[in-house]
Amino acid sequence: MLLEKIKGPKDLKKLEVRELKELAGELRETIIERVALNGGHLASNLGVIDLTIALHYVFNSPEDKIIWDVGHQSYAHKLLTGRVDAFSTLRQYRGMSGFPKMDESAHDAFGTGHSSTSISAALGILEARDQKKEKFKVIAVIGDGAMTAGLAFEGLNHAGHLKKDLIVILNDNDMSISPNVGALSAYLRRIMIGDLYTKLKKETKSILERIPKVGEPVLRIAQRAEDTVKGLFVPGMLFEELGFEYVGPIDGHNIEALIENLNRFKNFPGPVLIHTITKKGKGYTPAEKSPWIFHGIGPFDIETGNINSGNKLSYSEVFGLHLVNLAKKDNRIVAITAAMTEGTGLAEFARTFPKRFYDVGIAEPHAATFAAGLASQGLRPVIAIYSTFLQRSYDEIAHDVCLQNLPVIFAIDRAGIVGDDGPTHNGAFDLSYLRHIPNIVVMAPKDENELGSMLKTAIAHDGPSAIRYPRGTVLNAPGDVEPEKLQIGQAEVLRNGSSILIVAVGSSVMPSLDAARLLEEAGIDACVINARFIKPLDIGLIGSLAKEIKCVLTVEENSIIGGFGSAVLEHLSELGIHGLSIKRLGIPDKFIEHGHQSLLRKKLGLDAEGIAREALQLAGNSSTGLPTGRQAHHRE
Repeated sequence: MLLEKIKGPKDLKKLEVRELKELAGELRETIIERVALNGGHLASNLGVIDLTIALHYVFNSPEDKIIWDVGHQSYAHKLLTGRVDAFSTLRQYRGMSGFPKMDESAHDAFGTGHSSTSISAALGILEARDQKKEKFKVIAVIGDGAMTAGLAFEGLNHAGHLKKDLIVILNDNDMSISPNVGALSAYLRRIMIGDLYTKLKKETKSILERIPKVGEPVLRIAQRAEDTVKGLFVPGMLFEELGFEYVGPIDGHNIEALIENLNRFKNFPGPVLIHTITKKGKGYTPAEKSPWIFHGIGPFDIETGNINSGNKLSYSEVFGLHLVNLAKKDNRIVAITAAMTEGTGLAEFARTFPKRFYDVGIAEPHAATFAAGLASQGLRPVIAIYSTFLQRSYDEIAHDVCLQNLPVIFAIDRAGIVGDDGPTHNGAFDLSYLRHIPNIVVMAPKDENELGSMLKTAIAHDGPSAIRYPRGTVLNAPGDVEPEKLQIGQAEVLRNGSSILIVAVGSSVMPSLDAARLLEEAGIDACVINARFIKPLDIGLIGSLAKEIKCVLTVEENSIIGGFGSAVLEHLSELGIHGLSIKRLGIPDKFIEHGHQSLLRKKLGLDAEGIAREALQLAGNSSTGLPTGRQAHHRE
């Protein structure tokens, strides 16, 4: 196999161009086989294999810096940069990350995981290069979806202003060229990307500028004529107006054409955008037919393409079902997502209420302010966004929604430990960055039915609210029971006890109940509260029980800093209860690496055994007088 000989980009350059197509086939087979076992991002990776080969064939990584936007298309890049042997550990605990990481390889020039950061980061690297008087090339690879975000255009705008030699590869896997103009477009592209066109354009401008008096008017007329023709046939006028030389579109699966054009514009003196057309899932029929399904996928059968996911519904799907049912009875409800219709469970809503559904693209800040505008006119917008992506909307949540006390509902998916995608995707901070904003109600359900009740509660509330729920499957499919509207700020006691008070929220409630059963075997009688509301907190219930029991353990799947446990501590401190023994259990002050959810929860002590262990230690240090031997025995 050719791939076995590739220990780095220098080995790739030893191959003849005609051999690269064979290498591309081997890369596709390797990626399909590994993702079928471990899960991961398949369609996006299969679509950029030929482009990745061409980039590493022309440029000299790690001296030249290649920045992959989002990074979910970097598998071939990893295989070509000396990580073939480690590829079997893809997305496994302490194994290879599914995204570029600077501490994993010198070839990963910038860590990514969120969309639309590549151009800004690449421009910063480029400017640092010039400040230090170094010489290397900087290439940003960004998809057409990521180009919908404002951050990408902020980077383009600044790059056009600085006029540095930044190379942006626009990996377009959605746009197609109409057949009726295909031949003419292909002809114009061949002219415009050729040396002749570039040379002719510069020489014509130089000649016209030398003509006395009439030179400038004629130059403007010629420029307008050129812009008109290009505006009719080439989708690059916008980029040229931003100061970029536009090249393309180019077939992103034609390795020879890619190499030819990358070499041609490798030393272009200013910013250049090379537009390539690729196909998501290229080379694997199921992924080509259903690229959204095979975007981020669990283990699957290669021969059939069937996904090994079981029959249980996910929290995302349950959320979508509840929202559809509520929307049938309330025509004020509209749904918004940021390029994640399937992932957030809104596909059925989009089919049922197409005129009440909005996909704004990868534009989370816009989604929040757009929702605020809708809410200001009496609608009830529900925004479904992953916890880790909602971070991008912080100012809009505070300024446009909460300051004006508008009834926008944030449905926060993938809250807590997400798992295999790692630190860029773990939803570890939403409770911390939401609960200090005035006016917002923040809640987290213990199960699928409570999710429906919280959604109903949020829609009825005349102010902003947020519901956070985890990644994963639910215990049971939602029953026929109508969701009930909850009293905002009211917790519930799930288990009575007198030895220790466990106050849990969201996905930590069920493990806390399991922990209470383990504690019972050790002679510890635990009282378990399902807080339900992070803000406002039911401090009346929590405070009265804490005053009696004196021993309190809070449990959450959120950062320990500023999260739910911190809220409990703050309120108990204000109550001035003396003699309390309190412990907070949550995600520590560090970014959590990738690995299976259950493994990470165990490592963090957020499973039933870990919660019981912390409770036992806390109760043993309190007035219960638990024998030391029993503690030691339990830990074993």
